[in-house]
Amino acid sequence: MHREKGGFRRRPVMGRTSPSATAIDSERLRRAIEIRDEWLGHGLSVDPADRAAAEAAITELYRLIGRRAPRFVWVDSPRAALPLLPDDQRRPLRLRIASALSRGADWPFFSRLAGEMSELRHLPHRNGGPPRPLGLGRRIAEMTPQEALEAGWSPARVHDETVGASLGYTLRDQVAAPLRTELDAPEIAGRTWYGQHDAHWIADVDVRLRVGALRVHPAEGRRLDVWATVARSCGWWWSGEDVCVVTERPAVVRAEPLPGGLHGQRRLHSEDGAAVRFRDGWGVYSWHGTRVPSWVVTDPTVERIHREDNVEVRRSAIERIGWDAYIEQAGLRLVAEAADPGNPGCVLRLYDVPWGSGGTGRVLLAVNGSVDRDGHRRRYGLSVPAGFDDPVAAAGWSYGLTRAQYAQLARRT
Repeated sequence: MHREKGGFRRRPVMGRTSPSATAIDSERLRRAIEIRDEWLGHGLSVDPADRAAAEAAITELYRLIGRRAPRFVWVDSPRAALPLLPDDQRRPLRLRIASALSRGADWPFFSRLAGEMSELRHLPHRNGGPPRPLGLGRRIAEMTPQEALEAGWSPARVHDETVGASLGYTLRDQVAAPLRTELDAPEIAGRTWYGQHDAHWIADVDVRLRVGALRVHPAEGRRLDVWATVARSCGWWWSGEDVCVVTERPAVVRAEPLPGGLHGQRRLHSEDGAAVRFRDGWGVYSWHGTRVPSWVVTDPTVERIHREDNVEVRRSAIERIGWDAYIEQAGLRLVAEAADPGNPGCVLRLYDVPWGSGGTGRVLLAVNGSVDRDGHRRRYGLSVPAGFDDPVAAAGWSYGLTRAQYAQLARRT
């Protein structure tokens, strides 16, 4: 990790600030976003792993907690790692801890490494963390970083949103989480280190250090450097007492900007294959940020859609086909249509559909009130109770409003 002089100036939540102070904060914010994007590149990298750097850094992590260097086993994906994990990784962690304590032995290796990581990731907040201002109007997530600064949010709080929360959403929630679910081995998958997908917490500390907003002891800085090297060098890894299984990085990662995201957030999306694919072919499929079965992307059909119980998967598959094509192929019956009071110039359409309670239901087809980044407004379907015959009443119900209340809306989003 690099060190840069200077620090975020602490200033009142509300009130006037000098133009020079605002300019200093803005420049440091610009630099923070630049470093954040650098870490985003590491987190989404599809380059082959730097095996030498990864092994040297992981060996140093072992040394820091008093262990000798492990034997390294490299695999192409997290799925390929599962059969190779050592026995001490397969036993439930709670049983391993209980067994070690009953023998008077050290805590299991994984627990000690977890303690080391937890100490480092909480460095920015070890004194209680930065104050979070209240009553400033729009939530910070609905402002650009610069707007948030100008509205009076502290630089530290803007950092929380535009670095920590942004990378957490992209790398932890959108990439690591669906991969863990796809592994379908929660006890084992929960005891991995995520390599490049640990970048969200490492960047949170690294950015503060590099813009001068955080001071740490040199020994802490050296330990952070080791974790950062691992994140820049490889994919997921499992640390056993004597054997460490390490994965290559993915061969494919496809992501798109989050619509309306103002802090660089991205979500997985691919229209013609896996959104994340490792070198052995294993991976996950995603449609605009929703994890889906492969058929949704590769071979969506009306029959599969009607057999699907998960409403989000069903919605994604319909969007993959396109609403017009789906309505025609499925032979949906139009119940009624009406102008959308909350979205002038757009039409609400209510259809009978072959799902819902008793095998039938209704869906309200509407147009999003906001324009996506590509300049278009997305159409979407909302499942509504079969008793609705009025599209406006159905739209109101979806917002928790009566028909009369929804009809009076100036505009929805």
